[in-house]
Formats: sequence, C-alpha cells, structure tokens
Amino acid sequence: MPIDHPSASQVRLMTNRLSAAAGAAIRRLRRDRGWTLADLSARSGVPLSSLSKVELGQTSLGYEVLIRLCRALEVDIDHLVRQAPLDGPAPPQAARRAVIRAGQGELRELGGASGIAGATELLRRHFTPVVLEVVATQHTGGLLRAPGEAYLMVLEGRALMHSDAYAPLSVAQGDGVYFDAEMGFALTAQDETPARILLIHSGDCLLED
Repeated sequence: MPIDHPSASQVRLMTNRLSAAAGAAIRRLRRDRGWTLADLSARSGVPLSSLSKVELGQTSLGYEVLIRLCRALEVDIDHLVRQAPLDGPAPPQAARRAVIRAGQGELRELGGASGIAGATELLRRHFTPVVLEVVATQHTGGLLRAPGEAYLMVLEGRALMHSDAYAPLSVAQGDGVYFDAEMGFALTAQDETPARILLIHSGDCLLED
C-alpha cells in the first residue's frame, strides 16, 4: 500500500503541536519536583529566557534542548511528549516577540519566487510575514495557497498578481492588496527587474504551492 507522505506544512504543524505538548509537560514536571525555572535552568543548562518560552509553547523545542531537559528531569522523551494532549486551549502569549534581522528567516522556494518567512520559531502565530523576491515573468500555472486572508504590499518593482478568481492585477511599488488567500494566487514580475513584495497571511502554516 502506498504511503502518503505529509507535506512540509503538515510536518511543521505536527512539530509545533509536539513542542507545545512537551512544553506543558515540562512545566508540570518541574512544578511536581518543586523546582523554580531558575532551578531547572541550572540543572539543564538551558537559558532561563529560553526555558520560559518553551514552557509556554512560544518557541519550537529543538532536539538538543529537549535532551538536556529530559536528562535534568530524569525522564525519557516518549514519557515527556505523552504527558500532555496535542490539542487544547492555546497557552498564554504575553510579551513574546521575534526579531528578524536582514537576510534572516526561513527560506522558501515558491514557484517563480523565493521567500523568507519570519518569526517561524513562534508557535500558534496569528499571522506569518513573508518577503518575496519575484523574478519569473511568466505564470506557469501553479498557485500559492494559505489559510485565511492575506495582505501584500509591493516594496520594490512591479508585479502581476494572478488568481483563480480574478483577471491578472498590475501592482507597483507602494500598492497593496487584501485578499482571500485560499482562492489560490501567484505573482510574476512585469519586467526583467525582480519585484520585492511583503506578504502577510493568517495563521502559522507556511505557503504551499
């Protein structure tokens, strides 16, 4: 029987849910032992600021950090992940932030555009910012989709916005479009000069083409 492999966004969603579940379990196990955050930080070597974000489900839980915490708590990884349900109310989101320096972010290849998605380390984001570099001048038929709604603004150059609901739309520097991202859309440059576009879409699942 053929196996259906999950898409990149499905894998990322599962990872985020596991991180949130493990974070809740870490918080409960720490409190069961009567430890403060500082105590667990000292025992595990995980910085206090990072540990707080992990417990609140505000950042992805890397393998090395997970191993350190398991050793400090004297539990195995399987036990840690099974301690909390994957679904449930979102954890508190107070005072979190992500700083995206120039050139940083998660690289994405999306048809005729390359993108840099920011703040992907934050779990349960309400929206995701992506800076697209559009170089293709011909639409090859593929469409991007994202859950919910989206907003784009042209930072540099000129582009055409294609969709499965409207005729191609010409947009230039400073122009913006608010739209339903689930209808399917694509972007091409209007000339040989690449167009840079800021795209903000709902949710924490990255674009799929």
